[in-house]
Amino acid sequence: MDLSPLSPSPSSGLVNLVVEIPAGSRNKYEYFAEAGIMALDRVLHSSVRYPFDYGFIPNTLAEDGAPLDAMVIMEEPTFAGCLIKARPIGVLDMHDSGAYDGKLLCVPIADPRQSSISSIRQIAPNQLEDVAEFFRTYKSLEGRVVIIDGWRDVEAVDSLLERCIEAEKARLKN
Repeated sequence: MDLSPLSPSPSSGLVNLVVEIPAGSRNKYEYFAEAGIMALDRVLHSSVRYPFDYGFIPNTLAEDGAPLDAMVIMEEPTFAGCLIKARPIGVLDMHDSGAYDGKLLCVPIADPRQSSISSIRQIAPNQLEDVAEFFRTYKSLEGRVVIIDGWRDVEAVDSLLERCIEAEKARLKN
C-alpha cells in the first residue's frame, strides 16, 4: 500500500484519511511505511476503546514527527487501511509528553446523513468530551503526560493542515 501518490487534501475543505484503528477497537494498529502494510503496534491495556475510526492524513508531518492524526465520525466502524474522503470540522488540541499532538475531527463525505455537518458545534458536547477523556485515560495508563487544551472549530483546520503538508514537503527535500 503505497500512499505517496495520495494528496493530503484532494480539494478545498476535504482530506484523505487512512484509517488505522476502527471505532470500538482496543488494538492499536499503525501504518508500517517500509512494508506498506498495517501492523499491530500494541493492545491498549485498559478497558477504553477508540470512540471513532482513527487514523492519519497521508503525506503530512505533524510536530510529533508522525503524520497528522485524524478521527472520522462513522455510523459503523470501517477497517484498518480504509481510505476515507472526509470533511474536517474541528481540531482537538492536545500535548502528549510535551509535544503538540493535534487531531482533526472529520465526517465522511460518503455518508449523506452527515452532509450538513460542517462544525464541531453540531456535535454533542458530551461526545466531544468522551473523545478527550479517551485520550486522557489511555495515554495516562501508558505513563504519558497528556494535556488536553480543548477543541477548536473548523476555522483552525486549514492552518494546521497546511503546516503539516509543508513540513512533509520540506522533509522530503532533505
